Amino acid sequence: MPKRLLLFLLLAPCSLLLLQAQAERVTESLNFGWLFQAGDTQDACPEPVERACTEPVERASIGLDDSGWRKVDLPHDFQIEQPWVAPDPSERPDNTDAAANVKSRLSPRGFKEMGIGWYRKTFTPNDAWKGRRVLIDFEGILYVGDAYLNGQLIGKTDYGYLGFEADVTKLLRWGEPNVLAVRADCRSANNSRWYTGAGLYRDVRIITTDPNVYFARHPLRITTNGRDSVFVQAEANYLGPVPQKVTFSVRILDREGRVVAEQKSDEPFRGNQRKREYQLPAIAIPNAHLWDTGDPYLYTAEVTVYHADGTESDRVRSRFGIRHLEFSPTFGMKLNGKKVLLKGIANHHTLGALGAAAYPRAIEKRLRLLKSFGFNHIRTSHNPYSESLLDLCDSLGILVVDELYDKWLTQYCGGRVPWTELWQHDIPEWIRRDRNHPSVVFWSLGNELQTYPHLPFEDWGVTPYRLQKQLVHRYDDTRLITVAMHPRGRSFETDSLPAPLALETDIASYNYRYMYFPGDGRRFPWMMFYQSEASVSAMGPNFYEMDLDKVIGLAYWGAIDYLGESQGWPAKGWAQGVFDISLEPKPKAYLVKSIFKPEEPVVHIGIIDKKEDQMWNGVQTGNDGMSDHWNRREGSLLSLMTYTNAEEVELLLNGRSLGKKQNPTFDPKHRNQIRWDDITYQPGRLEAVAYTDGKVVARHRIETTGKAKRLIAEPDNNEWRADGIDLQHVRIVATDQKGHRVPTTGGKVTFSVEGNARIVGVINGDITSDELTVGDSRSLYGGTCTVILRSTRTPGPVTLIATTPELKSVKLNMNTINPNN
Repeated sequence: MPKRLLLFLLLAPCSLLLLQAQAERVTESLNFGWLFQAGDTQDACPEPVERACTEPVERASIGLDDSGWRKVDLPHDFQIEQPWVAPDPSERPDNTDAAANVKSRLSPRGFKEMGIGWYRKTFTPNDAWKGRRVLIDFEGILYVGDAYLNGQLIGKTDYGYLGFEADVTKLLRWGEPNVLAVRADCRSANNSRWYTGAGLYRDVRIITTDPNVYFARHPLRITTNGRDSVFVQAEANYLGPVPQKVTFSVRILDREGRVVAEQKSDEPFRGNQRKREYQLPAIAIPNAHLWDTGDPYLYTAEVTVYHADGTESDRVRSRFGIRHLEFSPTFGMKLNGKKVLLKGIANHHTLGALGAAAYPRAIEKRLRLLKSFGFNHIRTSHNPYSESLLDLCDSLGILVVDELYDKWLTQYCGGRVPWTELWQHDIPEWIRRDRNHPSVVFWSLGNELQTYPHLPFEDWGVTPYRLQKQLVHRYDDTRLITVAMHPRGRSFETDSLPAPLALETDIASYNYRYMYFPGDGRRFPWMMFYQSEASVSAMGPNFYEMDLDKVIGLAYWGAIDYLGESQGWPAKGWAQGVFDISLEPKPKAYLVKSIFKPEEPVVHIGIIDKKEDQMWNGVQTGNDGMSDHWNRREGSLLSLMTYTNAEEVELLLNGRSLGKKQNPTFDPKHRNQIRWDDITYQPGRLEAVAYTDGKVVARHRIETTGKAKRLIAEPDNNEWRADGIDLQHVRIVATDQKGHRVPTTGGKVTFSVEGNARIVGVINGDITSDELTVGDSRSLYGGTCTVILRSTRTPGPVTLIATTPELKSVKLNMNTINPNN
């Protein structure tokens, strides 16, 4: 055999492997190694900015000296780092617009000044990208953002809760440094009604594909028949030589990664539609495993498109679940044929000490906490959350009402472009991004709209809703569509009929006004009802007074305390939840657990410390300020609640019975809530014992503690990955000699970290604290505080030391693990 032919035969398999490797889509993180500086370039974008800057600006240029800029990794919220700004003495609460929630200039947005920040990342293109199509994908920039490569504008977002991608193939400078620069602007104080955060708060990625045959952005639309058949629609671009057909293959993988179904199909090519959606043949899954809240089973669809010569060109994957939803005025919602009640939370997207930075681990911590208390539902009020949240809801079996906007007003949608020009762009991005998630059960287009007759077309939003609904159905026609409304009439005054928009939506979603469900249902029997916001103050009545057999469910507003929407300085935000901003459960969290988890016996003591009477948009939001400790002034008279789903509760003080009381299950206003008055405090222990059918089913004991002696540290992540993003939340607790938490202990705790991690947040439950949530110290509140550590990308040991002058310090040794193990 000739040597040249032998060499060719030896090299050919390697060449084919190289060609195949180059053909595959590659996604790489760009989250690391950015530089940041606050402030804008003078005169670069003269105000008012009605559009993105269209000319190169100084901070986007290659030649800028950025050596003095600060190093940051993403996700990053630059607003959370800013100092608190107390109201000026000249400021007066402005309540002229009840829907704006303005108590003072910065109260809605967390008493942080608005601002602009610049990010820069310098990189040299990888030679492996040559001949490829190169994209930069931004998952979001708050509140509006503009991206530049080598001084040229490559893309922008006018509504930072949604992302975009930029094709930079022709702009790359090979063999030399390239500069990616981003300008993030959180706009003026009145451009949002809550703390938004600011900056590159979600992932940035670089994606390379074949330049001629490739899938579009969010290309897959996966639907099922709810039993065993999967239908895949794929959007692909075919820019190469004109073929007679386009070949696709589909593989369905189970949870363990095994192929359970596969097929290949040839689809006709249309020369005048080089970019088009291909409906692929249905594919059957034998003995399909359904997705449910208690068993959130996920499959993966792997779809490949081929060149005309049969070689692979591009491949994409998407997880999905097989489940069947039904809605009816007679039963509300069914999942896989069984009635399911949405038992949920409506909160903003922020994550306490981390602000808006979308760390998956911080999101997971919240979702697992909520699920442990019986929640099964998230309403993404009032904007699309991160993709990682939906991935986690898919995995944990949490049902999502996916919401796009607050009000359909330019003021609350970024403020740079009129809302009437936004929705045509935003809806396709939103629906295409989220439609394959089985956790998403219906769409919500907005919040509290019908009180604005001056919306486009001046018909209380009916025409805008109809237009948007048609566009939603263009990309997903498998889910119903709603809009959350407050009040449900044409004004804040009592109205005998629902607003026109309430009669137009697929589901009637009322914020707080659940008392209208029965009457509206009798007059308009096709209506289906969802309490899109429920007051924590009225927790219990607003659940049990609904016809639970017919309604879809509810979402408790602000069940986790959050920054912004303060009801008055010094509170930095909303403090009416059942979990404080550091995620410590308040006593009332056990009321919601007793309601949402009736199968699990619950009893919990809450001492009433104060009564908070506050109103919010015509809704009572104040709660009984409660604590659940037994360190009191001797001889004081106390009132308390025992929250329980048992039949009766006995209260014992130092072993002496103070009597038994029945759970008033017949009374929806007081069900699961037993009040005890005139309890004379004595040191020792107070115990609530719950009985059902005469048997003890649950206990809760609180005890008088000794003086605090030492700190203990409680980490929450046993598999802390060294991926540079994974978090470790360490709860610091002041304890007495017996190891009991001493809730009356204060004092500042200082943290130091050695090894492969760094501090990214510090927090306690005091929403009125003037301490920042960044830094290396935090005061104890209720005897606890939390420090949040971010891993590096090198596995290894991490040592945390927490000290306070009055108590014995604590040293915690941990390890981060290889994320690929």
